[in-house]
Amino acid sequence: MAKKTIADVDVNGKKVFIRVDFNVPLDDAGKITDDRRIEMAIPTIESVLTRGGSVILASHLGRPKDAPDPKYTMKPTAVRLAELLKRPVQFAADTVGSDAKGKVAELKAGEILVLENLRFQAGEKNGDETFAKELASFADIYVNDAFGTCHRTDASMYAVPKAFGSRPKVCGFLVEKEIKYLNNAIAEPKRPFVAIIGGKKVSDKILVIKNLLNICDNVLIGGAMAYTFSLAKGEQVGDSFIEPDKVDLAKELLSVGGDKLRLPVDTHVSDKFGADGNKKIVKSGSIENGWQGLDIGPETANLYAGIVKAAKTVVWNGPMGVSEMPPFDEGTKIIAQAIADSSSISIIGGGDSAAAIQQLGFADKVSHVSTGGGASLEMLEGKKFESVAILDEK
Repeated sequence: MAKKTIADVDVNGKKVFIRVDFNVPLDDAGKITDDRRIEMAIPTIESVLTRGGSVILASHLGRPKDAPDPKYTMKPTAVRLAELLKRPVQFAADTVGSDAKGKVAELKAGEILVLENLRFQAGEKNGDETFAKELASFADIYVNDAFGTCHRTDASMYAVPKAFGSRPKVCGFLVEKEIKYLNNAIAEPKRPFVAIIGGKKVSDKILVIKNLLNICDNVLIGGAMAYTFSLAKGEQVGDSFIEPDKVDLAKELLSVGGDKLRLPVDTHVSDKFGADGNKKIVKSGSIENGWQGLDIGPETANLYAGIVKAAKTVVWNGPMGVSEMPPFDEGTKIIAQAIADSSSISIIGGGDSAAAIQQLGFADKVSHVSTGGGASLEMLEGKKFESVAILDEK
């Protein structure tokens, strides 16, 4: 996917519409608790500003019901961006209304405008062409720098670049980097190629596991999904979380995966879901009733860490246990440490894995931390993204 980037187009005197992913977490007071997605957009924004262009930023935030909701206003992101850039950032109180149109018309070179939440408009989710044409009329150049939304065909991701017609439609630096790492990992991995897949549900990762079994040397399974695999092997899972309706799928994966598909050999169990329950380590597949598995055991963690350290490419998506609740975060910590210590090309899929790498201070010791949970999963599944396909080829 050799797509043109913002570096390939002349932005001097041009208005540049950048679809960013500013869908950041907010606390009850409306304060941003993690600004990483805003920080990741800065190189693309600065590339336009330093070359004499002006920037119009658009994103969604949260899940408003196709109408304005003060809880999900983009204003805090505009304030935070101004702090990070140390320069003024304007904010439009609507998306394609009179305030947005007026401020876009007055926007000068070197200036930045953040539009109100795209999802305050019903046209965003349903890909409305009229809404898309209004947004497309704002600028000379379209930039997709919202990897976390690349797997969607919302208006701002597909209908807007389509409405730009022959005007430039390019990737931002973040999307370029995400595609480079995730796509290249699948297309041309350095071997041994190891994938670590965790999380709660087999159903969430079934297509990823299937695709990775075709190209990986080892797929290491952790998290609660391991207990559905145990059930598929006829083993005891006690009160662990399972998906009984996914047992046949788990059996199919076990059959296809063979020796490549590695399951935990021991499990950290508790007699209640909480840090204050009784705990013990048991062999996987021998969890008694009244006990539930909440993390991979130490033998598994060390076994997996050894496989990771010998790898040349590692992809990790999903925690090994209840990573937000000590001591059941231990397996996730050991895996994160092993990835950080390895010399491999290491790609951390978004969501809980990315959060763990950040919290443990390993973000600068891995090759790439993805900003998109769902998007990175779908790319690992081998899916084509229409929102990227529509952009200009190099």
